[in-house]
Amino acid sequence: MRKRIFEIMQISKKDDAPSMAFDIVLVMVIFTNIIAMFLQTFSSLSEYHYACKVVEYVTVGFFCVEYFLRILTADFLYPEKSKPLAVVRFLFSFDGIVDLLTIIPAFFLTGFVVFRLLRVVRIFHLFRINNQYDSFNVIKNVLTTKKNQIISSVFIILILMLASSLGMYSVEHEAQPEVFENAFSGIWWSVSALLTVGYGDTYPITVIGQLMAIITAFLGVGVVAIPTGIISAGFVEQYQKDQHADEKQIDIDKLGEIMIDPGSGLAGKTVGELKMEYDVSVYIIIRSELTVLATDNTTFENGDIIIINSDRLVKKKNKGK
Repeated sequence: MRKRIFEIMQISKKDDAPSMAFDIVLVMVIFTNIIAMFLQTFSSLSEYHYACKVVEYVTVGFFCVEYFLRILTADFLYPEKSKPLAVVRFLFSFDGIVDLLTIIPAFFLTGFVVFRLLRVVRIFHLFRINNQYDSFNVIKNVLTTKKNQIISSVFIILILMLASSLGMYSVEHEAQPEVFENAFSGIWWSVSALLTVGYGDTYPITVIGQLMAIITAFLGVGVVAIPTGIISAGFVEQYQKDQHADEKQIDIDKLGEIMIDPGSGLAGKTVGELKMEYDVSVYIIIRSELTVLATDNTTFENGDIIIINSDRLVKKKNKGK
């Protein structure tokens, strides 16, 4: 029973109707919970706040049951671990922490703003639904593959941000001490300048400060483009991998070699003729000290060694050919 419960709660397969139904219900419950939370923020809908609160508690109750069942079946999620360790692993996993932070604010510490903000965490439940599908996997694979380059580019941005903040404080503090009160005060300006947002609430008024702002803005365009280019290149590479994912690689165990000699009867024939007669593929031809790339018009000579897919040749021989 526990195993079947685990299978139902996992991402569904097309032939598992209960599991697919659970996924659909889970998506509907998550969206219902989020919509109820949004509606409670509208003062014009104050007469419906009680109903929204009821909906929120019902959906959180569903999350509680799901959380309990996932703890109960954690050993199936981590079969290489013992049951207690599997439970601990789940509790400290991303899904386990999100589940817990989703439940806590509805019943405890609702008077504190910090804990009420945890209700936003329930939106991350949507990652569970999308986690096993291509759209999320592509993003995850790209970020995982390019993580070192992305971290390096972010590090460069942080260095430039701190340098521009300190530089702007140095030249603008005397002119507008209330705006650039300390070095940290320039962080807001450097972020808006480097990320090309340009809010305009904090800006330099001295000539040197304005020159620094121009240089920083130009550098910001180039530096911010670095992680964008890295991620874009990663998506292109991942797309190309997916395009060729269904192509089968040649198994080295299925390759064979044949010596072309007068007794083989293959001398003088072409690669295309061999392919038509025996339904085999010739990959390369070793001729003396040369390696010849096989094409349909390449003619075999005595002494050649040809590399073919031997499994098809064996099947043809077994059929009497």
